[in-house]
Amino acid sequence: MVIVGPTGTGKSELSLDLAARLAETGRPAEIVNADAMQLYRGMDIGTAKLPVADRRGIPHHLLDVLAVTDEATVARYQTEARAAITDIVGRGRVPILVGGSGLYVSSVVYDFRFPGTDSELRARFEAELTAQGPGALYTRLKAVDPDAAARIGASNGRRLVRALEVVEITGAPHTAALPDAPVYWMPALTLGLRAPRAELTPRLDARVERMWADGLVDEVEGLIPAGIETGVTASRAIGYAQALGQLTGTLTRSEAIETTQQITRRYARRQVSWFKRSPQTHWIDASAPDRLDRALARLADPARPAEHWAADSPS
Repeated sequence: MVIVGPTGTGKSELSLDLAARLAETGRPAEIVNADAMQLYRGMDIGTAKLPVADRRGIPHHLLDVLAVTDEATVARYQTEARAAITDIVGRGRVPILVGGSGLYVSSVVYDFRFPGTDSELRARFEAELTAQGPGALYTRLKAVDPDAAARIGASNGRRLVRALEVVEITGAPHTAALPDAPVYWMPALTLGLRAPRAELTPRLDARVERMWADGLVDEVEGLIPAGIETGVTASRAIGYAQALGQLTGTLTRSEAIETTQQITRRYARRQVSWFKRSPQTHWIDASAPDRLDRALARLADPARPAEHWAADSPS
């Protein structure tokens, strides 16, 4: 089973409710994280990671498996997530893959195969990124693979480097995208949580405010000795980059919060664009009081036609 959707829609809570209900019926479940930033140890407040005490005794996998200096890669995640799922199934339990990182989810659910790497080529692109900024790489990628450029955007330097590397290695467009007719790695039922834009936007803004009130800046300050400032992935995480900016004085507190809110809203729109392309996803309203019952009904009858994304949801 897979639970997806934009940030702030309550995926973790639904996964816990489903796991608890399945356990009551003699089908114990375990949860596999598919949020890229929740892989990092110590990054808790800004990623909305469930504390151990709130996990209801349900086993969770792929949380806190990386140091903040480690680089998170989809290829590595795919291998580890599939190993966890295979182990869970082998023990007669139900795996529930939960997260909002679209590429991470799809790399596990579908038959994704990643091209290799070329260290010298990547080093050259990374040097160009440092010298010229992501805009120059974006322009280059747009010329050779406009679909990948549109999907990645002009500011994600790390993904632009990887896309250009793949294009040059393979001589073909960057392939890390959801196929039009995906082939499943193993059978899976995907549930999606959705919310109208008018409902989700204020919820996300309030969530960012809570992150600061709950001590995100202190959390980030405590991660500086661990090397978060040099972490390729962790230092760029939403909220963490802005909290670092506040600590170094390049952003005021209000600027850091406002910037994080803006980026979070854009990220939610990208999540929607990714997940809504999958016709196999069964969408459930995030605020529906009976959403657990709806999820269980889908689980009992997975062949029922999927309900498409609502037109008024964020896009």
